[in-house]
Amino acid sequence: MATSDPEHTAEEGTVAGEEEDTGAQIAPIIKLEEVAVSTGEENEDAILDLKSKLYRFDKEGNQWKERGAGSVKLLKHKETGKVRLVMRQSKTLKICANHLVISSTSVQEHAGNDKSCVWHAADFSDGELKDELFCIRFGSVENCKKFMETVQEVAESQQDKEENKDASSTAGLLEKLSVDDKKVKEEVNESTKEPEKTTDSEKKEQKETPASST
Repeated sequence: MATSDPEHTAEEGTVAGEEEDTGAQIAPIIKLEEVAVSTGEENEDAILDLKSKLYRFDKEGNQWKERGAGSVKLLKHKETGKVRLVMRQSKTLKICANHLVISSTSVQEHAGNDKSCVWHAADFSDGELKDELFCIRFGSVENCKKFMETVQEVAESQQDKEENKDASSTAGLLEKLSVDDKKVKEEVNESTKEPEKTTDSEKKEQKETPASST
């Protein structure tokens, strides 16, 4: 016959609990090995890492929409020297911004808010290039200024690299044109070369040779 005494029931529960707690350590049946997760940032160095909240301007709705809160990074590739802006949502790690910082990248302070700034970019966070207008908000004016200054410095450095690349390409093109031009001149000189002069002996032989009769 079951008892309804709460004290008796509690004692039984206590004893049962003490009997179950043997202190033995049971090894897991399956041992899970740690798996290295690639982020795609292994060959890049972070030159900026700031907490922020990102917004994207929705052209159809004509309004700002939140993309997520997390850390915005400027990553410089160890080999190419190119710098890209990457931001992931802090909880899901979903990428909400991913684009190169190029010479034309210009960040401006958002009107009426000195903790926010805006810029245009060809973004690839959704798997395809899209022309986006971003707005980012920081927790302090100092971080906002630091972000703007760093992006500007990167854009200027990329401009120098692009100019050097263009100069090298132009130099190579000019060199090729010079070689081709030289070749053309040689061909022209060859085609306009004066015929060899006939010697006196050859002229004498031509006079002595009778004309062929018809």
